[in-house]
Amino acid sequence: MVQQTLRQKLEILADAAKYDASCASSGTAKKNSLGGKGVGSTEGMGICHAYAPDGRCISLLKILLTNHCIFDCHYCINRKSSNVVRARFTPQEVVDLTLNFYRRNYIEGLFLSSGIVKSADHTMEQLVEVARILREEHDFRGYIHLKTIPEADAEIIHRAGLYADRVSINVELPTDSGLTRLAPDKNASQIEGAMGRTKARIVQAKDERKRFRHAPRFAPAGQSTQMIVGADDANDAAIIGKASRLYNAFGLRRVYYSAFSPIPDASAVLPLKRPPLLREHRLYQSDWLMRFYGFAPQEVADAAEADGNLPLDIDPKMAWALKFRESFPVDVNRAAKEQLLRVPGLGTQAVGRILAARRHRRLRLDDVARLTASIAKVRPFICTIDWRPTLLTDRADLRRLLAPKQEQLELF
Repeated sequence: MVQQTLRQKLEILADAAKYDASCASSGTAKKNSLGGKGVGSTEGMGICHAYAPDGRCISLLKILLTNHCIFDCHYCINRKSSNVVRARFTPQEVVDLTLNFYRRNYIEGLFLSSGIVKSADHTMEQLVEVARILREEHDFRGYIHLKTIPEADAEIIHRAGLYADRVSINVELPTDSGLTRLAPDKNASQIEGAMGRTKARIVQAKDERKRFRHAPRFAPAGQSTQMIVGADDANDAAIIGKASRLYNAFGLRRVYYSAFSPIPDASAVLPLKRPPLLREHRLYQSDWLMRFYGFAPQEVADAAEADGNLPLDIDPKMAWALKFRESFPVDVNRAAKEQLLRVPGLGTQAVGRILAARRHRRLRLDDVARLTASIAKVRPFICTIDWRPTLLTDRADLRRLLAPKQEQLELF
């Protein structure tokens, strides 16, 4: 076997990591190396780009420890039966890469996942060793996200949380039946059991930090998960319901959605083509509606078409508003915050500006236009002291009027 160079390993294992979407770095504790203490920082601007809630761009070295795997998940390009070039880092090689990339100001943290080699426990030990060396031997204070393996021993996963800012366990697919069919080596109850234990330890660590100042942190940026969209026959309503249950049961910071991408030498049980990327985008929008706009999961599901999937031509909030037109128009000068958040075209910041502005005077349509980015989308659903939509809200062709115009792309 030809010995691979570090650069060759990096090319293989960075490419193999691109299928994992869950690499945002928001929510962690702020640490830095100002004053000459330690190496790295979770703050500031910086090879994977993720974004914090305040809009900061976080650059992460996103790699696999190895793409060898003893599992044979049909949808995974690194499955046991896949004919791909294999590579494997040692823990020290990952540490050296992380520090070298950081010192060149390429990255601010590490996102590390892995195929399962030898056993789940052995692989998880290797992942934890990377984080341990970075934290204990190099005093690395940058962001670390470890993808944990639910089949591994609970004590090893616990140690991962003591070194990592965020840990994650992928539920992989929206339904248990889909997981059984496409990932026969995985078990839904085992995955959720590991997520439950992680949640309990996060809660326990937060409680201990309140009582004891120097109590150790445990995954201060919480835990997240990822679902593959379009590999099985689960519709958007089922995916939304699953995501809501995961948020409620395990206190997740994020659920990530990854559109299934056809892979070489694919199994016959997989779809021949990928779902529209816009479907993935609509699911993220629906996720936002539940997390920041006060929509219940069933309300978001009600915005779906007859087949249970969200419309692609309009966003989920617009789809809901068109289905429940009796809730509109909303008086921007009198409506509660919860009602304003349901108006298509009004985001959380725009609603905040409206609430602040109306404390001083009654708003006109021009005032609302200055406070939001898309007054055309808003107009059919609001009234002000100088504007009422009258019959506009009930027009049969309102969806066509509000849907983004389709444009023909030019080759030259």
